[in-house]
Amino acid sequence: MTSRFTELVVDCHDPERLAAFWCAVLDFEVIDRTEGQVEIGSWEPTVEEVRARQMPPTVVFIQVPEGKAVKNRLHLDVSPIDRSTDDEVARLVGLGATKADVGQGSDRSWVVMADPEGNEFDVLRTLAPES
Repeated sequence: MTSRFTELVVDCHDPERLAAFWCAVLDFEVIDRTEGQVEIGSWEPTVEEVRARQMPPTVVFIQVPEGKAVKNRLHLDVSPIDRSTDDEVARLVGLGATKADVGQGSDRSWVVMADPEGNEFDVLRTLAPES
């Protein structure tokens, strides 16, 4: 048996705030909550489902005392499914994200953003059907 990618863990100051932000971004729900930790996902994981096939990972926000110091070495990429990339960027700004400059230049097809705690992520091309 091989291993499965089951969770992506994000260190942060305010797990509740980041979980709420990412739930709104990804249309996820809180699936578990303990002191200093919130887990979100698109499904409620069971051992049987995880053993049977690769399922989408959940995201776990864990409270830590230290702040973010440098550019992330790992980041999420998201693609809008029902609107343009520009419209999705505007929606995410409304949720508390900011545009970020990590030296990507202005000629890129993606938009680098930061969540409310400064963790970078990219908004890629839209996957919305052409009208």
